[in-house]
Amino acid sequence: MNESDFLKVISPFKDKVFRLAKRLLVSIEEAEDATQEVFFKLWKNKEKISDYKNIEAFAMTMTKNFCYDRLKSKQAGNLTLVHTNYKGKETPLEKSIEYKDAVNIVHSLIEQLPEMQKIIIQLRDVEQYEFEEICELVSMKPIAVRVALSRARKTVRNALTKQQNYGVS
Repeated sequence: MNESDFLKVISPFKDKVFRLAKRLLVSIEEAEDATQEVFFKLWKNKEKISDYKNIEAFAMTMTKNFCYDRLKSKQAGNLTLVHTNYKGKETPLEKSIEYKDAVNIVHSLIEQLPEMQKIIIQLRDVEQYEFEEICELVSMKPIAVRVALSRARKTVRNALTKQQNYGVS
């Protein structure tokens, strides 16, 4: 497999790998490093890539495992917390600020979820993975994935409702 073939294989899911890494590591810089490391490992084993049934799922699993290892390492204490500036279509300044605040609130609520719920909600609601793919990635049965997703959504929804009722952002 040459470089061009390799890029054709990984290009469709490179952004998903980055977003999962960012969800787990929070820092953009750390997520970029994780993404680069995962793709470097895939490149080193490029001759074996065709052996995998689902390269994207394999890459996502590698990303998840790399991020967990990174968080467990001693360097994890040095991770910086940086949130992305989300860009949407042009809106009046007030609406734009309100939108960014809402997105940041939801992201911070997701960050507070238990680790597996955080991964599942990221894969399903952000990355739009099918349940079967999520089950494979997290090594869980479909019912367990659905329950975890339901609990994650309920926790986020309840926290949002509570914040809105108290006028806290």
